[in-house]
Amino acid sequence: MYEHLFPELVDDFQDYDLISKEPKPFVFEGKVRGPIVVPTAGEETSGNSGSLRKVVMKENIPSRGDEGEKKSTFMDLAKEDIKDDRTLQQQPGDQNRTISSVHGLNNDIVKALDRITLQNIPSQTAPGFTAETKKDCSLPLTVLTCAKACPHMAACGNVLFEGRTVQLGKLCCTGVETEDDEDTESNSSVEQASVEVPDGPTLHDPDLYIEIVKNTKSVPEYSEVAYPDYFGHIPPPFKEPILERPYGVQRTKIAQDIERLIHQSDIIDRVVYDLDNPNYTIPEEGDILKFNSKFESGNLRKVIQIRKNEYDLILNSDINSNHYHQWFYFEVSGIRPGVAYRFNIINCEKSNSQFNYGMQPLMYSVQEALNGRPWWIRMGTDICYYKNHFSRSSVAAGGQKGKSYYTITFTVTFPHKDDVCYFAYHYPYTYSTLQMHLQKLESAHNPQQIYFRKDVLCETLSGNTCPLVTITAMPESNYYEHICQFRNRPYVFLSARVHPGETNASWVMKGTLEYLMSNNPTAQSLRESYIFKIVPMLNPDGVINGNHRCSLSGEDLNRQWQSPNPDLHPTIYHAKGLLQYLAAVKRLPLVYCDYHGHSRKKNVFMYGCSIKETVWHTNDNATSCDVVEDTGYRTLPKILSHIAPAFCMSSCSFVVEKSKESTARVVVWREIGVQRSYTMESTLCGCDQGKYKGLQIGTRELEEMGAKFCVGLLRLKRLTSPLEYNLPSSLLDFENDLIESSCKVTSPTTYVLDEDEPRFLEEVDYSAESNDELDIELAENVGDYESSAQEEVLSDSELSRTYLP
Repeated sequence: MYEHLFPELVDDFQDYDLISKEPKPFVFEGKVRGPIVVPTAGEETSGNSGSLRKVVMKENIPSRGDEGEKKSTFMDLAKEDIKDDRTLQQQPGDQNRTISSVHGLNNDIVKALDRITLQNIPSQTAPGFTAETKKDCSLPLTVLTCAKACPHMAACGNVLFEGRTVQLGKLCCTGVETEDDEDTESNSSVEQASVEVPDGPTLHDPDLYIEIVKNTKSVPEYSEVAYPDYFGHIPPPFKEPILERPYGVQRTKIAQDIERLIHQSDIIDRVVYDLDNPNYTIPEEGDILKFNSKFESGNLRKVIQIRKNEYDLILNSDINSNHYHQWFYFEVSGIRPGVAYRFNIINCEKSNSQFNYGMQPLMYSVQEALNGRPWWIRMGTDICYYKNHFSRSSVAAGGQKGKSYYTITFTVTFPHKDDVCYFAYHYPYTYSTLQMHLQKLESAHNPQQIYFRKDVLCETLSGNTCPLVTITAMPESNYYEHICQFRNRPYVFLSARVHPGETNASWVMKGTLEYLMSNNPTAQSLRESYIFKIVPMLNPDGVINGNHRCSLSGEDLNRQWQSPNPDLHPTIYHAKGLLQYLAAVKRLPLVYCDYHGHSRKKNVFMYGCSIKETVWHTNDNATSCDVVEDTGYRTLPKILSHIAPAFCMSSCSFVVEKSKESTARVVVWREIGVQRSYTMESTLCGCDQGKYKGLQIGTRELEEMGAKFCVGLLRLKRLTSPLEYNLPSSLLDFENDLIESSCKVTSPTTYVLDEDEPRFLEEVDYSAESNDELDIELAENVGDYESSAQEEVLSDSELSRTYLP
């Protein structure tokens, strides 16, 4: 059934040109993207009353400096410095490019931008336009002055579906501001530095992105594209420290919430956004913020204005579910600068969050992007996460007693007038972005050096394709010996994004894919050592529709690995089928790893599987010392702890809990027989150890982690016997120092329930593999923690408890 997905096992390569050649430069070869056209209503100027302006942004490939030839040497595992913390940009032949800031555009650029529309405009300047090119930078801006009048609301664009236009968010701003007051606009106290961009292919292509979006199927049939997804994201050139929380901020916020119940006449209580009412019209008042989430991966259901500058936000649950309100991604416009806006997301379900320990939401400013700074940044002050006085209705709870909701609250002061900003739980990474990245990698690779295949694993419930990627090195020639060496390479099976809200998993996977496709000699050695089978997104439908945890069936796909249904859980069914096929043909993967995100802990770490440590942890009658097993499952995490700055060995666990028996990690270990079966968890917040201690994690660090994982696999290969992965694990026991004869585990990693942070409200395991419903139920039964001031207040106001639908 799955033979067609493993052509590398039967191909004789007689039709391939395998003559040895120098690697083709790994550079962008696609077409230059088309312009972003911003229809604007211009200010009156002398001699051109009522004239209009258009801001057009074009992407030019920055010119390279003089490239110094660097002679790269093959990695010698035994001699390589294990403390090498160089970033991914410092690869042989790479050049650093600096993203310079943009110095000012003309002050006569418009003051009221309405809606960005993607237009089909020729690459040359259209008739009636004159171009004025500003100072050169890596994200150049060109101002086109329009000599013709056009409607304020332009109804043009690329057609997504019949009768629809592709619209790129809203933009109501004063135009591109000058940089004279840059110091006053910056809200970061850390020293800014230049951005280092690897000298490789440009994986983001807005035109290609739009073409892919046209074929992406969503339940709401989205016709808009969020500006950050179209324009792309580059890591900011500065570090973002973990936010220090002011003492008493939560008590203050709760007191303000209580005032609503005491002084209800002071509450505006006006709905300003409502997906449940399709006929709802947005208020036209100038001092009201406007919201939108009708784009891929967007999640915002309803917004209520509470006070003049305070808004309650309600999130959508996962489709076909009444639960899992956590992921958010929405647009805000109609902004006034210098005003502190408070946003309260009031229907979260988890009983604690890293928002209580220094994590900030992500914000993307369109105005900043137009000024040459197209990046997501951590934003917000007075951030806290606490139980509120709302509770789930019995209908939403399935007839059960209503459970309490939790509030994420944060305050933002915007620097730009009428800017359009996007807020997200974590760095967004859409399904269309993945497809775009895969196409760019495929078009840019050297087929004489890299064996790359992109197949369709299956179709999802919505009819979207689930991609399957195969990466390895081409054989040296089509001689029998070289073909045999090619076919006998051990497999490594990777997967990610089974939980849509864990977008950091996709950024780690992006780092892995880019590294595997690079011209780095270590990457070439890695390709010559393994055949990689990768499912980069196990839950496309959930990602597209803005779910936090489930697929369209309303089920957590990481709880379906034991008995997946081919109709309800096709991606899991076929991913497991691939692994079963490999086991049947005696090609068991050396490593299986499922990339996840973690909402409760800091750092990056792994969950693995160990009989011995599980027996010890459960206090089974059988003595753990009687169990003989290969403790090689610890080798890869130990390697990563030395080479990956964000990785923390002390947070790893190798205990197999009963509640996790239907997860990918455990099923692949127990049923398929892969000894090194892992879940790799990446924090949503930041790190409290190592090189990145005290910093919030960004896409640069996440992609670095994906690449370091690849380097770790190469070291694992060098340390592993060629036959080891085919032997029963019970035959080997060569790391007895980890588990002493007295059955006492010396490593703290066995304690899977230990958390990084002190107790706050409920003490719950927030593993990415955890069962949220079970966690929430258990949390309500925990009574050994100190009640917070907010809970004491709620006990006095039980009669005023409000129910959300």
